[in-house]
Amino acid sequence: MKIIIELIGIALVLAGVIFTAQSKTLLGPPTSFMYGNPGWTINGFIFIIAGIVVLILDIILRIVFRHKIKHED
Repeated sequence: MKIIIELIGIALVLAGVIFTAQSKTLLGPPTSFMYGNPGWTINGFIFIIAGIVVLILDIILRIVFRHKIKHED
């Protein structure tokens, strides 16, 4: 389960980077609907922030559950 949460966070960050790069005309074909579209810059940043939040929550949950398990022994 931990790996799935990490993969979701990483995928969100990568998708955000790709969306942002396409909106800034750094990546992708010029025929793409995202290419040069400033709206996708905002969407990309939202995806990046969401991915970072997921990864931070994963780290916090790991610390909390590790701490609980050590104290239950």
